Amino acid sequence: MEYRQLGKTKLNISRVGFGGIPIQRIDIPKTKLLMQEMLKKGVNYIDTARGYTVSEGYLGEALEGIRQHFILATKSMSRDKAGMEQDIETSLSNLKTNFIELYQIHNPKLEELETVLAPNGAIEALREAKQAGKIGHIGLTAHSLAVFEKALELDEIETIMFPYNIVENQGEELIQRCKEKQVGFICMKPLAGGAIEDASLAMRYILQNDAVTVVIPGMAELSELEQNVKAAEDRSPLNETELSAIQQIRSDLGQNFCRRCNYCAPCTVGINIPSVFLFEGYLQRYGLQEWAKERYATLSVKASACVECGACETRCPYELPIRKMLKQAAKDFEGEC
Repeated sequence: MEYRQLGKTKLNISRVGFGGIPIQRIDIPKTKLLMQEMLKKGVNYIDTARGYTVSEGYLGEALEGIRQHFILATKSMSRDKAGMEQDIETSLSNLKTNFIELYQIHNPKLEELETVLAPNGAIEALREAKQAGKIGHIGLTAHSLAVFEKALELDEIETIMFPYNIVENQGEELIQRCKEKQVGFICMKPLAGGAIEDASLAMRYILQNDAVTVVIPGMAELSELEQNVKAAEDRSPLNETELSAIQQIRSDLGQNFCRRCNYCAPCTVGINIPSVFLFEGYLQRYGLQEWAKERYATLSVKASACVECGACETRCPYELPIRKMLKQAAKDFEGEC
């Protein structure tokens, strides 16, 4: 296993980490087996979140007796100080630890980031938790390029997590800036939410980018761990056949795949279009139907509210058939035609 320093944190982490979303669909004994096998294979970075229902709790149980061999990262959607304080304590309890190496601000919108950074914002709770020795470092996750760019201006943000894969490479320039600024870059969505079927090729493509510190594929099966570790061990340059396959994947997904760049916004009736398609991906490809439906239910304006004005499609740089895709999402989530 190859190891990298996670930006300026000085943490020495495996190039392949563990994404904690899919373990929601297994159980504690299977999670324990995964952790034990990860230990054998040298995978030492674990990512989870307060929002991943049972994920923190499963990991807390599974890491008993071997916690010292792993670097834990979790995250919270809280934007104010009080909420973040409570979430940090809950994470510590769930994970059965008195210290979490990396605590992240989970996917804030640009306007929410202002709240996070304001007096009595979540950043104050993170600072105090760091000073108290409850967390080691502060990071941020994003799906928006604007938030990614803003986070790079914040000295307290030591790591940034952002989608990057064969078909989602809109963040490449900012990923390179992470390396230049010694900000650890954590690659999420390596398989584009399951849209990319060739996991080995997807992993090799990402790890060829030297600016990527760690990639965190979601894993719930030992076979997935085996496959991802094997792909990471192959450091040979991509050959012509693989490059051709990458172009084919881009061609196949490029016209109907949301990259969550948010250029489609604002929607005339207030639909959060990227979030709809994000939850649709979880529904169709991750096997997390109930979780996806719960997240979709939190949207104040649902896909069925689309009035088919088409304004979003004129702004989409990838020329996606957004109206058609929203209709499908409405049918999948709401039973609408």
